[in-house]
Amino acid sequence: MSKFIRLHIIAEGHTEEKFVRGSLAAHLGKFQISTDVRRVMTSRDKRQRKFYRGGLINYEKARNDIQLWLKEDKHPESRFTTMFDLYGLPDNFPAYLEAKAIKDPYQQVKILENALQNDIGDSRFVPYIQLHEFEALVLANPANLEHEYFDHTAAIKSLQKVLADKGGNSELINDGYDTAPSRRIEKVIPEYDKANVGSFIAGVNGINFLKETCRHFSDWVNTLERLSSDL
Repeated sequence: MSKFIRLHIIAEGHTEEKFVRGSLAAHLGKFQISTDVRRVMTSRDKRQRKFYRGGLINYEKARNDIQLWLKEDKHPESRFTTMFDLYGLPDNFPAYLEAKAIKDPYQQVKILENALQNDIGDSRFVPYIQLHEFEALVLANPANLEHEYFDHTAAIKSLQKVLADKGGNSELINDGYDTAPSRRIEKVIPEYDKANVGSFIAGVNGINFLKETCRHFSDWVNTLERLSSDL
């Protein structure tokens, strides 16, 4: 029998946070999962009791934040996951060098996610690293950018060609400085608004569309959907 689950998502930045709130949370609600999200903590001012969040620049800080949330909610029906980008992952991340030596990006994230899970050491934790960054979800259907950038027809067509060159698999659009998904969009649409437009565009066709087009994302969401029935 399915039970109600509380899912806590530690997101890398504003874009992922808005996507979870605007698209993913509603989808998971159909599976008896209540989802909340917060950006990963980067620093805090103890004197003023302020917390600064957003940007995965140091793994130890991210680890501490994950561990803190695990301690804050020890209930057996609570679950935790991440939404971190492979692109720009800090070099002190578990198994970073081992994964860097692997050419297959799917094998890379498998190694990194397994290492993260082992390092956190809590059975309630489900690691997820996005191939190669959040904008892979935007580029799953570049035509959706016309909702906001209708005067950039040629630019959007060039992004559709990028997707076609990868066999329609936006998760294979790689993580080079000039070739990462967000860089490709910004190159042809300089005014691209990552946090507001990107988070909206990624969810236009719905989570099921993203599952059909993004294999690694699909594996993650499928795992989350089963959480309530796995109790």
